[in-house]
Amino acid sequence: MMEHQYLDALVVGAGFGGIYQLKKLLDQNLSVKLIDMAGDFGGTWYWNQYPGAMSDTESFLYRYSWDEEDLRSYPWNRYYLQGPEILAYLQNVVKRYGLRQHAQFNTELTKAQWDDAEGRWTVETSTGHIFKPKYLVTALGLLSRQNFPDIPGIETFKGDLHHTARWPKGLDLRGKRVGVIGNGSTGVQVITAIAKEVEQLVCFQRTPQYSVPSGDREVPPGYREDLNRRYTEVWQQAKNSMFAFGFEESTRPTFSVGREEREKIFEEAWQKGGGFRFMFETFCDISYDEAANEEAASFIRRKIGEIVKDPEKARKLMPSGYHARRPLCDTGYYQQFNRDNVDVVDLKETPITRITPAGIELSNGHVCELDVIVFATGFDAVDGNYTRVAIRGRDGNSLKEHWAEVGPTSYLGISVPDFPNMFMILGPNGPFTNLPPTIETQVEFISDLIEVAEQGLTRTGSNVSGLTDGAEPNGHVNGDGQGEGTGEAGSKRGQHLALEPTREAEEEWTDLCDKLSANSLFRKTDSWIFGSNVAGKKPAVMFYFAGLANYRKALKDVLENDLKGFKQYVHV
Repeated sequence: MMEHQYLDALVVGAGFGGIYQLKKLLDQNLSVKLIDMAGDFGGTWYWNQYPGAMSDTESFLYRYSWDEEDLRSYPWNRYYLQGPEILAYLQNVVKRYGLRQHAQFNTELTKAQWDDAEGRWTVETSTGHIFKPKYLVTALGLLSRQNFPDIPGIETFKGDLHHTARWPKGLDLRGKRVGVIGNGSTGVQVITAIAKEVEQLVCFQRTPQYSVPSGDREVPPGYREDLNRRYTEVWQQAKNSMFAFGFEESTRPTFSVGREEREKIFEEAWQKGGGFRFMFETFCDISYDEAANEEAASFIRRKIGEIVKDPEKARKLMPSGYHARRPLCDTGYYQQFNRDNVDVVDLKETPITRITPAGIELSNGHVCELDVIVFATGFDAVDGNYTRVAIRGRDGNSLKEHWAEVGPTSYLGISVPDFPNMFMILGPNGPFTNLPPTIETQVEFISDLIEVAEQGLTRTGSNVSGLTDGAEPNGHVNGDGQGEGTGEAGSKRGQHLALEPTREAEEEWTDLCDKLSANSLFRKTDSWIFGSNVAGKKPAVMFYFAGLANYRKALKDVLENDLKGFKQYVHV
């Protein structure tokens, strides 16, 4: 058995959250290691390299806010970033701050157990390495555990089977007969990207989607120069807004204007592009008022009818329920169904009965013969990566057991009772917002908690890492660009606090999240946002729906009031 490696902190996950958390803790002069089951940095963007992968957050915000020089100089020239561009950006941040030397890849967390006597976690990995950190920070990703539907005969298919989250490099689909199961954000993107090159494309659709144009195009001359002058205020606005997508959310009710004006506002939003813009920049009540939601939904349905020329295809693509799933945008999704080689199967009319060696058999007996089946079936979101491994707290119970009765719960979306010094980035009941600003907020809060624990005493009225300001200044880096750490010896120094939330704090936060989402139409719609996309999974509240600005205020309140909601005890 390998020797135990003592650390101040172990970070699990090498995406947006893990990269920033590694840097922050190194800047605090701690000994830190990052592990990931992947082969390199990138997180979601390492795994999701399917054709058409892109962010639906505009380029100017899909990055870190704390390196102002990089914000102003890093090259990009379109309103939206493609997957490979995001991966390259993250790799550049890693190189810029010398983070690679602190990372270990192809290493999966298999078991973690809190040792109350020692005040440390014992973390076992797939490689046999055993780590003994004081602090365990999990950056496992919101959407990272693949969801495969249970379809009979899947193992008999003679062609190629691929999940979009494990897309093989160099896969050539030209001239192939391809079936895509799933039409959420990923399905919409991959269908749009491959339609023009395959021989035949069949979309197996369970639920039609409301999608609006992304508006992706090259930014005009002078755009970057103007943005660079305003970047500080841009980030301040984003972090102090509801959804942090870089626009002012509307305060105007849908029926405060007449029909002609409503149509004009929707049309302008359609032409401008952006799923979150269409839902939240147009009017303020689309997400919770049924009549207002229907106004937006009927506008999108009319657009689908105008775009898709085949009446039968248009009928199948036309949504009928609330416009209350994750707002989607696309670069020409509906237009692809005007191609002769692209068709759509309504799985509610003709469900899949089984997969055969030749393809997919439907309930009417028809077999769609295929060379490739693509599963764009999404993820066991939010808690899926936590329940698949044995992370056990003080009482020996796992997170899966802790969450068995009422579903995934937490305090602040970050910590769980009886799991001392374990902090989650994008854990259950964190804010439903644009992810990079939320990730930064949580990383900075976790870093503050760890700083308090290292001091061995609480602070009152202390300065908070960026929770009230906009963009942060650069972190501390030594002369050769390497983040400083203390090495293994430093990991055993001095007294530190063990921190964990009280059960009362978790219950109050869970109750708050429940009440905040009670009137939302998102809650009345089956989707991954409430865990209802996975067969057999009990739907539960997964998010805090009061927005990023209110969430940041809640975290600031905790830090300025003796870590309100946390139990604290000293380990030496």
